[in-house]
Amino acid sequence: MSLTDIQTRISQAEARAERAPGSVHLIAVSKEQPESHVLPILESGHRVFGENRVQEAVGKWPAWQERFGKVELHLLGPLQTNKARQAMALFQVIHSLDRPKLARTLARLAQETGACPQLFIQVNTGAEPQKAGILQPDTDGFIAECRSLDLPVIGLMCIPPVEADPAPHFEQLAAMARRNDLPCLSMGMSDDFETAIAHGATHVRVGSAIFGARG
Repeated sequence: MSLTDIQTRISQAEARAERAPGSVHLIAVSKEQPESHVLPILESGHRVFGENRVQEAVGKWPAWQERFGKVELHLLGPLQTNKARQAMALFQVIHSLDRPKLARTLARLAQETGACPQLFIQVNTGAEPQKAGILQPDTDGFIAECRSLDLPVIGLMCIPPVEADPAPHFEQLAAMARRNDLPCLSMGMSDDFETAIAHGATHVRVGSAIFGARG
């Protein structure tokens, strides 16, 4: 499936949900994708990409940015505190703020540098022990803690359990965002982004449907 196909499906999903055209941001997830898959998307003019690992992104994006100009980079995967400084220098948005220690580290670095990426708090809506994210009962308190640190939290992110119907998870995330006056929702991937848009997603993370299989 092409980038144009995905953009068309997003526009159609916006219309079905009576959302404003262009209200959903498409993040092209380029993690582990070879240059031969990523360059055509850059050449087409798309400028919003997502990566899972700081080191992988550091190894490839500076050169591509020098060639193609400004690219908005989103960190989607877990962030270790010892990689926080690098992440803050490279990414404009971080979707995986998931624990108090990381929040405190980002706040300290933001004070040092005078800048901080926009932040999504990752919520473990399925309470999966192997998955990162704040548990639902702890989310309101963590949002308040991040705000007390003057962190620029703009929304919530989730990755529903693989075998589950994603709709209830998207609905729960949207309710938490409304309750806390957060405008953005990072939810929906290649298989379920249209469902996510129906439930209010502002950012969808699409990889395989754009790039094909990795490698």
